[in-house]
Amino acid sequence: MKRTAQDILNFVEDNDVKFAKLTFCDIFGNQKNVSLFASELPRAFAEGVSFDGSSIAGFMNVEESDLVLWPDPDTATVLPWRPTEGRVIRMYCDITLPNGKPFEGNCRGYLQSVVKRARAMGLTCNVGCECEFYLFETDENGNPTRIPLDMGGYFDIPPLDKGENIRREICFAIEEMGLHPEHSHHESGHGQNEVCFRYTTALKSADNLNTFKSTVKAIAARNGLFASFMPKPLANQPGSGLHVNVSLLRDGKNLFDGDFTPDSEAGHFVAGILAHARELTAFCNPVPNSYARLGANEAPLYVSWSRQNRSQLVRLPSAHGEFCRVELRGPDPAGNPYLVIGLILAAGLDGIQRKLPLPEAVNRNLFHPSAAAGLESLPHTLREAITVAGQSEFISAELPVALQNKYFEYQTQLCHDAESAPDTDSWERAHSFLII
Repeated sequence: MKRTAQDILNFVEDNDVKFAKLTFCDIFGNQKNVSLFASELPRAFAEGVSFDGSSIAGFMNVEESDLVLWPDPDTATVLPWRPTEGRVIRMYCDITLPNGKPFEGNCRGYLQSVVKRARAMGLTCNVGCECEFYLFETDENGNPTRIPLDMGGYFDIPPLDKGENIRREICFAIEEMGLHPEHSHHESGHGQNEVCFRYTTALKSADNLNTFKSTVKAIAARNGLFASFMPKPLANQPGSGLHVNVSLLRDGKNLFDGDFTPDSEAGHFVAGILAHARELTAFCNPVPNSYARLGANEAPLYVSWSRQNRSQLVRLPSAHGEFCRVELRGPDPAGNPYLVIGLILAAGLDGIQRKLPLPEAVNRNLFHPSAAAGLESLPHTLREAITVAGQSEFISAELPVALQNKYFEYQTQLCHDAESAPDTDSWERAHSFLII
């Protein structure tokens, strides 16, 4: 049952809550917030909270800058790492224009519109995300270094794995915040970790991903460490991916459970993702550093699918019942969760609506270059990805023109700055490592 504004106001009164952080994303996925004193919440629920949209990247111009935040009471959660006296809660927000009309840069609203479209087709979309990250040491001044926390590898145990207690703390925190952690482990890279949490509805999954990322960073900092979700923070170590898992339900039945055939709705859904994979790359891999990850260390580069092969962009993991799903392995954690999940779902729904044919499965190890002969590749650079997305009829129909223009303008400037930087490492540190 969804919680109402009154439910939250009652909780605030009964649990010594003093502050509420109203949180949202800019169009590039960077989280922003404003803290309200708890006594202001009734007015925030009734009238919204105005803010200067011209100061948020990709939002508004100075001449027409006012926007309004509307907290979603169903997303309210206590921040467990903050003091228990004078508690702090956090809610995700939707954004409108002052006249109440939808704001085109509200990417959370875009995902909601895709979910509504699926529902009109009789479909329910469940989404689960697997998100990798690195833990780094800090120097004597508390500044992040590029020294990984440990020298461990995949599934290692202590003492090689020094992140075990941090992951434990993360799992307890996100569980308290309403997520369902399933398992955690050391990943392949030195200092690289992964925590997996249970699938849920598409919107909640995007919200959960934001919760997870902010929680990881907060707990790492509390332990004197720095967490980075940069796609490829260390040149000689594996990159960090964001694997997006999707299941479709019609009348309560998982369409990926049972025989998977090319002419089934599930088959058409996968075909849609493959058909639009190159167009999605500018959103799923949105920074120059993203392209250092693709094609190496189990990160896919070619547009193909298979049943269990981890070298493929899309695979159908071995699973049973409600856990049967399709997994997209290309995205990385730098993207805007609402755009990434929304566009993946929209691509799949387009495949169903147009009954797109599913290509044959590719059961080869595509990390061997000769095995990829004849396959289309994802863009090799962000510039190429911008060009592909900018020419896409699918993207043009999906996203508001103003959002597209600002998104691609920002990315193009990012490419220019990266290419012209006298010191690439210093530029990446400032614009990716410390931010993502």
